[in-house]
Amino acid sequence: MERYLHLLSRGDKIGLTLIRLSIAIVFMWIGLLKFVPYEADSITPFVANSPLMSFFYEHPEDYKQYLTHEGEYKPEARAWQTANNTYGFSNGLGVVEVIIALLVLANPVNRWLGLF
Repeated sequence: MERYLHLLSRGDKIGLTLIRLSIAIVFMWIGLLKFVPYEADSITPFVANSPLMSFFYEHPEDYKQYLTHEGEYKPEARAWQTANNTYGFSNGLGVVEVIIALLVLANPVNRWLGLF
């Protein structure tokens, strides 16, 4: 019984580790998806309408006529997205999200890295 209670008392450390791992998996998954064109296309309205991020695009006001649905391929829309720097911004955002995942995973190695 005492051994069982001792195991339960350490449950907070196991839970915290599982939470960190879950957060890292989600950030890694979402970050890696940013390198796929359909995911980059889907964030276009959010970036184009943002007052803080729209400057990353060449022509944010024209995005509505070049929207594509998931799995849909339109060569003219893909060409506009490429010229508009949609994929460059999406790749940069993906790198940031993957770095966040790696920093969360680095917590057991170096607690200061895990804080960032």
